[in-house]
Amino acid sequence: MRDLPFPVRDVNSSHGTDNLGDLPEWDLSDLYTGEDAPELEADLAFLEKECAAFAADYEGKLADLDATGLLECVLRNEKISQVSGRIMSYAGLRYYQLTTDAERAQFMSNCQEDLTNFTTPLVFFTLELNRLDDEQLAAAFAENADLARYKPVFDRIRAMKPHQLSDELEKFLHDLGVVGDAWERLFDETIAGLTFNIEGQELNIEATLNYLTEQDRSKREMASRELARVFQENIKIFSRVHNTAAKEKEIVDRWRNMPTAQTGRHLSNDVEPEVVEALRDAVVAAYPKLSHRYYELKRKWLGLDRMQVWDRNAPLPMEDTKTVDWPTARKMVMDAYTAFDPRMGELAEPFFDKGWIDAAVKPGKAPGAFAHPTVTNVHPYVMLNYLGKPRDVMTLAHELGHGVHQVLAAEQGEMLSSTPLTLAETASVFGEMLTFRKMLDSAETQEQRKILLAGKVEDMINTVVRQIAFYDFECKLHAARREGELTPDDINTLWMSVQAQSLGEAFDFMEGYETFWAYIPHFVHSPFYVYAYAFGDGLVNALYAVYAEGDEGFEDKYFDMLKAGGSKHHKELLAPFGLDASDPKFWDKGLSMISDMIDELEAMEE
Repeated sequence: MRDLPFPVRDVNSSHGTDNLGDLPEWDLSDLYTGEDAPELEADLAFLEKECAAFAADYEGKLADLDATGLLECVLRNEKISQVSGRIMSYAGLRYYQLTTDAERAQFMSNCQEDLTNFTTPLVFFTLELNRLDDEQLAAAFAENADLARYKPVFDRIRAMKPHQLSDELEKFLHDLGVVGDAWERLFDETIAGLTFNIEGQELNIEATLNYLTEQDRSKREMASRELARVFQENIKIFSRVHNTAAKEKEIVDRWRNMPTAQTGRHLSNDVEPEVVEALRDAVVAAYPKLSHRYYELKRKWLGLDRMQVWDRNAPLPMEDTKTVDWPTARKMVMDAYTAFDPRMGELAEPFFDKGWIDAAVKPGKAPGAFAHPTVTNVHPYVMLNYLGKPRDVMTLAHELGHGVHQVLAAEQGEMLSSTPLTLAETASVFGEMLTFRKMLDSAETQEQRKILLAGKVEDMINTVVRQIAFYDFECKLHAARREGELTPDDINTLWMSVQAQSLGEAFDFMEGYETFWAYIPHFVHSPFYVYAYAFGDGLVNALYAVYAEGDEGFEDKYFDMLKAGGSKHHKELLAPFGLDASDPKFWDKGLSMISDMIDELEAMEE
């Protein structure tokens, strides 16, 4: 099964839907034609029968299998993953189209419970794999090349070996997972159900957040204060969700003997803790030359003595505020993709024409944007909340990059296609960079260039600085929760401790901003997910520098990297480009691209 990732892109659409063109909607029939589709019933029946049969055939017997037998076992497990993934992809996507609909929520919950019950007998599989001798596995890989393909999967499973519990406890935790899912759903439904009174209109959170990019400063302030008011009214629910999720994680981590709250995420990302810490330290050390320096420039551009939080994503005074309709956005992104390599354009085209994108903002629809890979024998689906802001175009480029990556990686099959989060952002951020560079090259005046550069710097600060600040907040939150229950004020204080540090001296913070942690979905859905954005941005900046230097055969090497999916470690994937993320200087290379853009912006002021 795949998680539905929620990239935190908190201001990327607007509050009006006029004149945007024909916005596409999902056609989920490639998964199932409806919740009562006979194919869905057949798949549920298959899972119930096959999971029981798999357990009967293999439980207690993995150590006795030869290489051919172990391969057959792996292939049967992969088929189970594919069918269950298809069911949950359909139930999840249908739910995210209208999270306030009780029937859709019930259907998704019932599917999750059925699959949890069906797959509980399979818990033995990874536990027994981890009991196999290294020599036995090495011999099996040497004997059977088809089995050896799955070695990266075995390696990731066996990385959990020191943290494995008894078979009985593992089954208990597997069954208990539906309870944690319920808390996530409470968060989703609470967020989707919030209403904000803006200029006499009742708006959802997505439309309200996007007032923060209005030219009119009074509107930005109004929206900020309304967000703070509604968050404060619901702060007890959000505090309870965070306390419960963090406590559940602490209990599981303690039983698994995880040294830190972050360890599980690092293991699932197939990345070394010291690499993440090197990234984190490099970004924090760069705050003064990145966010602090940029926001001081922006303060002057806005003609302010002090910036407020509602000025962080304000458009520049000279910025053109006209909306970008859907056909124009499509052309901008497709032109950039095709100019890089026609193959990229060919891979992106079906998303627009075959119902693989759901673009419009609608009541009850999940906020934000994501690309969900579903399963390898179908195709990805992209969700946007598109309302014509320039940042919406970049979000389209971002999510389409995910989609292209997922299509290419599907060739690896269900168990090897999934890319660790640290590399999952590569194609998305690269797609943004291609689109940005295409727009920058076509700038006709110095003023246009300045606006584009400033917009890109802001996006990169939101992706790098903001996400590392989020990561530090989570580290502090989980550490504090280990000491006891946290009040809303406790969480507010932790939030503010990283905001002032990351944003710099240019800012004042309005009363109420301390609650703005409440709406960030990653903290609930995927603890410590957020550093993947900074990892991806830094990686892509370094990668793009290699491309810009005219590296021979770059396009082919890039496609090979995307096709690899989760079959290779980041060291192996980056080696053809002469890059190494474990080298601390690697991150400085990526961060210097942002700093260089700020240099250019400062030079324009002289």
